[in-house]
Amino acid sequence: MSSSGNPFEDPSVTQAMSTTVTTVEDFSTETSGSTTPAVIQTTDPQDAAAAVRSDLLRRQEELERKAAELEKREEEINRTEPGVNNWPPLPALCPIKPCFYQNFTEEIPPENQRLCRMLYYLCMLNSVTLFLNVLACLALFTTAPSHGQDFGLSLVWLLLFTPCSFLCWYRPVYKAFRTDSSFSFFFFFFVFLAQTVIFVIQSVGIPGWGNSGWLMSFAVIGENKVVGGILITVAILFSLCSVLSIILLKMVHSSYRRSGATFVKAQQEFSQGVMATAVPPS
Repeated sequence: MSSSGNPFEDPSVTQAMSTTVTTVEDFSTETSGSTTPAVIQTTDPQDAAAAVRSDLLRRQEELERKAAELEKREEEINRTEPGVNNWPPLPALCPIKPCFYQNFTEEIPPENQRLCRMLYYLCMLNSVTLFLNVLACLALFTTAPSHGQDFGLSLVWLLLFTPCSFLCWYRPVYKAFRTDSSFSFFFFFFVFLAQTVIFVIQSVGIPGWGNSGWLMSFAVIGENKVVGGILITVAILFSLCSVLSIILLKMVHSSYRRSGATFVKAQQEFSQGVMATAVPPS
């Protein structure tokens, strides 16, 4: 301490104050002498607008793509909408419209879809075979006019059995699988058993019956190998239909046994159907 009693005259205090002043002055000098201003980086407005415009275009394209997909899916749903007939698949310009609705995936249980499709393919194979039978009998008629009866009957079988096969045994079994109807099952068994017998008769090919079966083929092939070969081809198709019909009949019967359908249920369904038809709703 100084003898005068003044604390600011103390050498240590004087040195500390001098150092502080010097430091503040140096800082002020350095700050005032700095020639580099602070720079704030900003984004170019044109680049930002371009980025926003590009993002909007991308989103618009994505929305348009999704809208096109939804429209396409809606058209597909409308084409296969339940209740809208889709068979036979005729062109839109055709004046005749489809008469039936058919959709294996939506209407038939998964465990029966394969069997129902096989019956449908058999029905189509029968139609193709009957058409080829007409051509074979026509070829036979052109080489041997005495077989005019076979050609005429082949046309009758084509016009008769093609729609009857679809309406009388395929559609009933389709309905049986779709609704688990006992009456439809029994109706199918009755008609399809007769169809199987017809397939066997057609594959045999009795001369004069209008069927290009094995007997007809063997009788003609010795005289004309070309026509005989055509008849044999049709005979093979008739035989294939016979074998497939027997196999599918057994498969449908097995499915029928598993479904729990009975003759009593068939009678009840038939009675209810008759009553519903006889007594109109009030």
